[in-house]
Amino acid sequence: MDSRYLQSFVYVVELGSIAEAARRLDLTAAAVAKRVKMLEAELGTKLVRRSGRTVATTEAGERILNRARTVLHEVRDLKSDLHDAPVLAGQLRLGGTPTMMTSLIPDVLAKLLTRHLQIDIYLEPGTSTDLYRKVVSGDLDAAVLVQPLFELPKSCDWHTFREEPLVLLTQASMQVTDPHATLQTEPFLRYDRNVVGGQLADGYLRQHGIKPRQRCELDGLDALAVMTDRGLGVSLVPDWLMTRFAGLSLAKWPLPHPFPKRVVGLLWNRSSARVRLVQEFREVTVELLKENLHGADA
Repeated sequence: MDSRYLQSFVYVVELGSIAEAARRLDLTAAAVAKRVKMLEAELGTKLVRRSGRTVATTEAGERILNRARTVLHEVRDLKSDLHDAPVLAGQLRLGGTPTMMTSLIPDVLAKLLTRHLQIDIYLEPGTSTDLYRKVVSGDLDAAVLVQPLFELPKSCDWHTFREEPLVLLTQASMQVTDPHATLQTEPFLRYDRNVVGGQLADGYLRQHGIKPRQRCELDGLDALAVMTDRGLGVSLVPDWLMTRFAGLSLAKWPLPHPFPKRVVGLLWNRSSARVRLVQEFREVTVELLKENLHGADA
């Protein structure tokens, strides 16, 4: 059985579309559809069914889906085992949140790939929740994400990169003497309460009895930064790496009372055959963060 047929089947199911799977695999939709049909012919059963433009599994397809993922993991691990041990090589399957994809990860990968020419990188953006699940299941080797508020499973390891306190985000021209009064009176751009940072912000507001004049609720720190810069309101957000929008005219104001910080770091699966690649990524990240910190202090 050709593992490429299994990969096409898994992508079609996970993405819900042959067209999306084709884009992910850099193939034509016809080629992906042909691979799935050849897998069905080899197994002697229908695995997917179409409903308009979307695709879902049949009962037989659902039964083999997890087994197909396991086989693909084993194939990737087998390829990694064939590489010469003294040389760091193979594919690192890495996830990252949108803010990490536009700030930390590109700089780390640029340095990592300069040092280790035989490393290949597969990148997958996503929310911290989705990335966490994919690391735990083994679909990703590691991910840079926000640490969940619950205890991590023993199958995974964690390294903290940054602790980000909540700050009041305003236009640079705004003068703030009392952050609580500003949060109470100015139009409020709320960080989505479905994510950790938004939950922390909501907890702070509730703890101090602040009822803001909410204008909108968004899942996206970049969007909140742009809207704040345009004078649409103020926001309560983690003090994140904002390199992509360094040209915005913004000010960050510390809060008068302590509160739990958002923690950003690296989560990886201990059972991954590419732990050495994960460790090297971690070391380069720590090195880069130290360089940036020393540069800021200079």
